[in-house]
Amino acid sequence: MDKAKELELKKIATEIRKSIIIQTASAGSGHPGGSLSGVEILTYLYFVEMNIDPKNPKDPNRDRFVLSKGHASPLLYAVLAEKGFISKDELTGFRQIHSNLQGHPDMKKVPGVEMSTGSLGQGLSVANGMALAAKLDGKDYRVYVLLGDGEIQEGQIWEAAMTAAHYKLDNLTAFLDHNGLQIDGKITEVMSPEPVDEKFKTFGWHVIKIDGHDFNQIEKAVNEAKTIKEKPTIIIAETVKGKGVSFMENEAGWHGTAPNKEQAQKALEELQKQLESLEVQG
Repeated sequence: MDKAKELELKKIATEIRKSIIIQTASAGSGHPGGSLSGVEILTYLYFVEMNIDPKNPKDPNRDRFVLSKGHASPLLYAVLAEKGFISKDELTGFRQIHSNLQGHPDMKKVPGVEMSTGSLGQGLSVANGMALAAKLDGKDYRVYVLLGDGEIQEGQIWEAAMTAAHYKLDNLTAFLDHNGLQIDGKITEVMSPEPVDEKFKTFGWHVIKIDGHDFNQIEKAVNEAKTIKEKPTIIIAETVKGKGVSFMENEAGWHGTAPNKEQAQKALEELQKQLESLEVQG
């Protein structure tokens, strides 16, 4: 990836982080920590990789993305707004009674949302169905899904992992947002899923491990996944919960706690400085 493209993506990612803070602060609720950790992954998918069109969100040949960790809806909404599927003006209505932007994404109300998610563990099964449908219909679209590392404690994930390998869904790529924290603390202390890479290999997946905040590594992994035949790919992305906001980083308490007015202002000022620094670079 050339430096100009990487810089552009970093700017977009910073704007998305600002939108996550604005949403959760406006609502006084939500999940900022795990939304912030997945920003680079979705930024790359939506602004580089995926064949999608905000003007034609139901194009039958579009690529699909499923947010299996549905509580990270502020991330998805921020990306959809930045991409033009919804208006940025809608973001301040997050979790409000009059708004379409519910705490968990609703495919019937928000353009660009492929699946209503929130009950953890179900998204990979849905993504399997989409990928299998593409195979049966002779379509070449690809399916992407974002999993949480606390989420993979759910048994349905492993049933879905087995299913994807059985049906040789090489048009399916899963990302694991591996930030190491869930609402009750470290995943290794709550219910350890480790070693995640060896488990998925045993279930018949191609496994790639990357820094989930490095656009070049994300690009390389996505391109590698497209070369793999007859097995699905999981990209285990090592990330930082709360990434981009210093006082939120690596703090499990920010999993499901919204910033108050003062905290939001501090976070937005910090992100704005990051954006200004990027502007100076290019």
